[in-house]
Amino acid sequence: MPPLSPQSPSPSHASSRDSVVAALRASGCVFAEDEAELILATARTPDELATLVDRRVAGQPLELVLGWAEFRGLRIAVEPGVFVPRRRTEFLVEQALAHVPDASVVVDLCCGSGAVGAALAASLGRIELHAADIDPAAVRCARRNVAAVGGHVHEGDLFDALPGDLRGRVHVLAANVPYVPSGEVGLLPAEARDHEPLVALDGGTDGLDVLRRVAAEAPRWLAPGGCLLVETSERQAPTAVDAFNRSGLETRLAVSEEMYANVVIGTSS
Repeated sequence: MPPLSPQSPSPSHASSRDSVVAALRASGCVFAEDEAELILATARTPDELATLVDRRVAGQPLELVLGWAEFRGLRIAVEPGVFVPRRRTEFLVEQALAHVPDASVVVDLCCGSGAVGAALAASLGRIELHAADIDPAAVRCARRNVAAVGGHVHEGDLFDALPGDLRGRVHVLAANVPYVPSGEVGLLPAEARDHEPLVALDGGTDGLDVLRRVAAEAPRWLAPGGCLLVETSERQAPTAVDAFNRSGLETRLAVSEEMYANVVIGTSS
């Protein structure tokens, strides 16, 4: 039998991989092979590997098991009890960059981990970046991601959290608000329902309570030509567009069928 090449996995690594894949597949993981590779690359010791596998088998989201989520090519730190950034929200970032490609003042409202703000800063370069969330756990996590790009994170309820001198200066106001109707939170996948904070999921009776508050207040904070971007569902989009229109914003709906994403965009005159 020829010796293993440097690129070939060792027998022990292959054995570990096989056992991890088997455990993940038995627990119902659809992409067991891919997840096994990520977990194996993260674990530093056999004991840590066993712990990570046990957590994933118990139903914890993969991102929380790894301690990070991929978002627009970035590794965004995530922690237990914090909303995990969704890949579809990358479409919101793309729309923001397309509408205000020279933005220099950016706000990431309802920031969660701060993924949107960090991604915008990575593309825009040197900007004044502020992120805010009402959840202390999210604020702590966002500081890990936003501080790395020179941003500031504030704790509080929507605009109340922001420095007053931002009024009338914001070029991009990205608000990844909760938009699940209260009565449908229980229908969410267990990974979200059981491991993410209710405040990041529950948008009120029709799911649009927070969106309406943001739309009503946003014009006071946007610079001329600045835009507000909010993700919503296909079903809620017409009502969300109406809320933007009522606030006096020039409104359009951007849709990505590939990413199952709907983003309402309102531009200040």
